[in-house]
Formats: sequence, structure tokens, C-alpha cells
Amino acid sequence: MSTNSSPPNIQLPTDEELVLKVIPMPADCNANGDIFGGWVMAQVDLAGSVIPARYTQGRMATVAVNEFVFKHPVRVGDILSFFSKVSRIGRTSITVKVEVYAERYRTQGQYIKVTEALVTYVAIDDNGQPREIPKS
Repeated sequence: MSTNSSPPNIQLPTDEELVLKVIPMPADCNANGDIFGGWVMAQVDLAGSVIPARYTQGRMATVAVNEFVFKHPVRVGDILSFFSKVSRIGRTSITVKVEVYAERYRTQGQYIKVTEALVTYVAIDDNGQPREIPKS
């Protein structure tokens, strides 16, 4: 039995698109030295919006965070990779799955899943009202 409490190295998803890579900095830390959950949530929202923007062809807004799970802490210097894929397309909304993987600064090339989320965006018009997503 291993006494190392590090999570096992996992493979990055091949059925999702890499939509964002970012490295958190010391200003993004809480008092414990871990990255603020809110900072991670903001990055997930940005990453999650990339694919829906292709469908909405205009303004959209985040309307729901259906699920958000923090699996492991994020640390200063981690290289975070955000993968996303469409989960559901409705008449005015698109739900996407976002998975966040970290390469620890000292163990690059080894990945752990640190966060996963399900986020829904709605296409909106110039008045902020929902509008239909154009058919492709």
C-alpha cells in the first residue's frame, strides 16, 4: 500500500476539445495557499462559453451552473487545461460539460482532474431576451 496521498495520473480526454490553458498566480490564492474556488469557477465559465459561441452566433449569457465539483485543490503554478464538449442543445440554450485537469508544476506531463462542471448558456438578443439558436 502506498503512503503517497497524491491522486493517480490520468489520461486527458480525447472526446473533448481543449478550450483554455491557464496558470494560476499567487494573487489567486486563499489564506490556505490554495487557489480560490471562485477563481476556478470564473475560468470554467470562460472555457465553457467557447463552444456555445459557435452555435449562438451572437450574444449569450450563463444561466445555470447545473453541477460543479471540486475534486482536488488547485495550486499556484499548476498548468490547468480546460476541456469542454456539448452535452445538450435546446431551442435557446446549450449545456456544456467542462473538465479541468492540472499538471503540477513539479510533475509536468502527469495530470489529475481537479474540477468538473455542467454549465448552461442561453442565446440572447440585444435586449437580453432569450432567442433561438440558429440552425446550422
